[in-house]
Formats: sequence, structure tokens, C-alpha cells
Amino acid sequence: MNASSAFDRAAGLAAIAAALIGLLYSVSFVVLQNALLYSLCLLIGGLLSLVALVALFERLGEADAQVAMLGLMLGAISAVGATIHGGYDLANVLNPPGELPAAVAALPSQIDPRGLLTFGVAGLAVLIAGSLMRRHLSFSPGFGALTFLLGALLIVVYLGRLIVLTPTSPLVLLPAALTGFVVNPLWYLLLGLSLRASRLEKPN
Repeated sequence: MNASSAFDRAAGLAAIAAALIGLLYSVSFVVLQNALLYSLCLLIGGLLSLVALVALFERLGEADAQVAMLGLMLGAISAVGATIHGGYDLANVLNPPGELPAAVAALPSQIDPRGLLTFGVAGLAVLIAGSLMRRHLSFSPGFGALTFLLGALLIVVYLGRLIVLTPTSPLVLLPAALTGFVVNPLWYLLLGLSLRASRLEKPN
């Protein structure tokens, strides 16, 4: 097995784990409202997604190396941003700060305000991946369509969190639920299975 194939298989495991962690994040954030659990999930999920995205954009570079590099840079920034955001939340859960004024406590994360990196920049990276998949013979039209859907939903979630703010608003809740419980886990699961099976072969 060559080094690239070995990394693809490891990245496939990371993608499958990211699918599971992403689903657990949604459950812990929306249903359980467990800050410790969803902070851990965000931290770990960011690292796992970074590994998967490296393998994905390395393959997509066969269609257009420069565009794939841009997509990977955006994906890496979003993954690292999510990891730092999760680490920030985790630090506050484990060692809560003293009582803060309500206005200060309500301030958005400085590294990831309203999910700018976790959702907004991630959505741009996924849309770039979708555009490259249309030019890469290894990716099915169905997976390409799912990729575009995920990218669009991630951006909608970010805009909802930025503009609407109210978490219970249907404009925020519905896209976030569809993304977190269905589309995002499914996308990472399918990507992981493809990488593990070494089905992403070079186009002719």
C-alpha cells in the first residue's frame, strides 16, 4: 500500500468519525444541552474534519490544483476555527469564569463569531469542493449534489445565526437541524466510506 492510499484510508476513518461526532454534537447541543459534551465534540470534530478535507482536496487537485488549494485553505481555517471555538467553550465549562455582566457574557466568540468559521467559511470550502467534483470523473452526480446542498446550508446557518440570533426561530432552527442531524453526517459518512474503499480514483 503506498503512502497516499494509506493516508486516504486513515482519512476515511477520520471522516466516518467526524460524521458520528457531528451527529453527537447536534444531539448534545439541541437535545441534551450539555455544554461539556458539545464543546468536546466541536473540538474533536474540527480536527477529524481537517484530516478528511486534506484527503478530499488532494484528490480534487487532479481537476484544478489551484482551486483545490484554495478550498483546502478555507477548509483548514474553518476546521481549526471550530477546534479553537470548542477548546474555548470547553475551558469555560471546566473552569467557569466569575460572574460577568450580561452584555459581556453574550458577546460572540472572538475567533468564531456566530459560527463564521465553523459554518460560513466551511460552507465556502464545501461549495468549492462541489464545483471541482463536477470536473472529476470519480465523483457521482448524487454526491456532488449533496455537497452543494451541504455548502449552501452551512452558509444559511451562519447567516441565520448572524442576523436572526434567536435560536428557536424557524429561520435558524430548521436549516441547523437539517444540516446537523442529516446532511452533514451523511456527507462525511459517504466521503469516509469512499476513501476507505479507495474508490476515488484518478480521472482519465
